[in-house]
Amino acid sequence: MKLIVDKENVRIDSYLKDIEELDLTRSKIQNLIKTNNILVNGKPVKNSYLVELGDEIDITIVSNNLDIVGEDIKLDIVYEDDDLLVINKPSGMVVHPAPGNTSGTLVNALMNYSTKLSSVNKEFRPGIVHRIDKDTSGLLLVAKNDKAHLFLEEELKKHNIVRTYVALVHGVIKHDTGDIDAPIGRDKNDRKKMAVTSINSKEAITHFRVLDRFKDTTLIECKLETGRTHQIRVHMKYIGYPIVNDPTYSRDKNIDNFGQMLHAKSITFIHPTTKERMTFTREAGEEFNKILNIYKEK
Repeated sequence: MKLIVDKENVRIDSYLKDIEELDLTRSKIQNLIKTNNILVNGKPVKNSYLVELGDEIDITIVSNNLDIVGEDIKLDIVYEDDDLLVINKPSGMVVHPAPGNTSGTLVNALMNYSTKLSSVNKEFRPGIVHRIDKDTSGLLLVAKNDKAHLFLEEELKKHNIVRTYVALVHGVIKHDTGDIDAPIGRDKNDRKKMAVTSINSKEAITHFRVLDRFKDTTLIECKLETGRTHQIRVHMKYIGYPIVNDPTYSRDKNIDNFGQMLHAKSITFIHPTTKERMTFTREAGEEFNKILNIYKEK
């Protein structure tokens, strides 16, 4: 993994510990530094090194330390053929293993289900073309061979894969539609969060329309033009309508442990072999609707 530093005067082990995607303990980071598996601007550093704005950090983690194995976890398979799977992921399931979290993920379930998964992303993420957050439910694509994976990956880069989400947000949105064009990068004050920022950020565009309005919440549909980490969650907070039950970007007390009220409802893509345009839809599940009804009845 390569990272560009967006802070300064912070010890490198502290800086990396707060990056959610790495999910590394400080002792693991210090060991990686000691063994030269973490380099800054191509050179070894000490644990006490203070990062500088713009530093390029290269991190190498040996995959056989993860011991990723298949697990008998039930999958909700919406579609399958020789090239791909469309999976309806439940809220609470992590998509792929990471150091410190090597079981119970979608990848563990996939490895038990099939020996045919693409190898583009190596042992860590076999078959995984794109991700959705742990506490977001809904549809995602899994590639069963490298040819299909590379085709779908390129389609994602070109914004040709259309992903539609449904979300319940705090506040009553008065206008029926909206477009949010605001770049997203890591929050400079909290490394575990993303934020709308001009510093080391990437273009992020979300389109939404109102489906229903309640007393103090709004049910919306969102379409992603880009796919940044936590994009819908960050964008809706940015315009003042954070997602209900979001443990990271909303201040409200969660009704239960379900996670944020965000569901990847549909996905449209061109099939890598047949070149047929395909659309799959899966409505939000029972837990989502249980919380939705609480806000409907207020």
